[in-house]
Amino acid sequence: MNRGAVEKRPEGGRIAALRAWRTGLAALIVGSLAACAVVPEPYPQSAPEAAPPATAALPDDGPLPPALQRGKSRWTPVRWAELPGWGQDRLHEAWNAWLKGCERPAPAGMPGQAALCGEVRRLSIGTPEAQHAWVMQRFQPYRVVEVDGTPPQGLLTGYYEPILPASRVPTASHRVPLYAPPAGLATGSGGARWFSRQEIDTLPAAQAALQGRVIAWLADPVDALVLQIQGSGRVQVTEPDGRQRTVRLAFAGHNGHPYRSVGRWLLDQGAIREGSWDGIRAWVRANPGRVNEMLWSNPRTVFFREEALSELDAQFGPRGAQGVPLTPGRSIAVDPQSIPYGTPVWLSTQGPTLNEQKLVLAQDTGSAIVGAVRADLFTGWGGWTDPAYTVAAALKQPLQLWVLWPR
Repeated sequence: MNRGAVEKRPEGGRIAALRAWRTGLAALIVGSLAACAVVPEPYPQSAPEAAPPATAALPDDGPLPPALQRGKSRWTPVRWAELPGWGQDRLHEAWNAWLKGCERPAPAGMPGQAALCGEVRRLSIGTPEAQHAWVMQRFQPYRVVEVDGTPPQGLLTGYYEPILPASRVPTASHRVPLYAPPAGLATGSGGARWFSRQEIDTLPAAQAALQGRVIAWLADPVDALVLQIQGSGRVQVTEPDGRQRTVRLAFAGHNGHPYRSVGRWLLDQGAIREGSWDGIRAWVRANPGRVNEMLWSNPRTVFFREEALSELDAQFGPRGAQGVPLTPGRSIAVDPQSIPYGTPVWLSTQGPTLNEQKLVLAQDTGSAIVGAVRADLFTGWGGWTDPAYTVAAALKQPLQLWVLWPR
């Protein structure tokens, strides 16, 4: 949800538009975020059917199909043996994400979605051996490369859903507003722009247009910026009567201005040495009189809508561009012109933050997520010290991708 912990997530809710804002850390600062560290609670299934018997996997030595051309990538067929780590992943951890994806229409050109999804549902109680055998039986792996067939320099970053304390009314400590869209807001088409971030903070006309549109108030303006960059988040709201409840704030639009990285702004001035949120926060503490100057360097403001967060909803992330809730560690944002939403993908990455080879689902996008082998891993939700943030904030490393396409 659109697209890391540092400035990198677009505004999608993933939400396609949001993902146009998910331009996070990667775009934001010089790097990007995130990764996978949170395993969701098992998705409750209603009276599951018996799993089909495990069938022997197809031999991995038959003739390969021809390569497939996508808008921004080329898919080159490979043997299962060429997938690093294949057979060692706990596939059942990806099944929740796959089941969620089956709630939406099939990716363009994907054959047999209804039958495949029926088998996915039955295999949700299957053994690891049955799941691996079924995937090999029903899918052909393709290495994702550049349009001209050259191996890409892939990049994996991450994003997450922040959890922040908030107040329903302004208080002495909570003075930073989070807005619902103003009436009649129309951005994104024809270059329409509303008031900039600085104008929203300073012009009476902008304030009048936002009268009554505050959803909640935060204590820290940097927290508010992080929430806007990630595109969605959970806020623990204290109501006027003292009651507390957690709700989700989902992306609902933006003011039509381009995104500018405050980390890049600070780096260009020599104010910080690395574009991390820790560095940004340290600068803010040392320069309280220049905080607005830093914030106004990014003219884009994101607006939110409040959503109830049921016990079931809380086990998943916000809805991504595919329209389904994101699964921690198993949902990725991709460039849909390279890999269509809903496609199962084999991901391989080795670096200082993650060493993983596993099955993920393409379920989101982001403005910074562009190219043949470019992915943003949804890491979950949490505060500043939780794995969802720390992994997301550190994740920026090489990536290889293989799409699994029905035979």
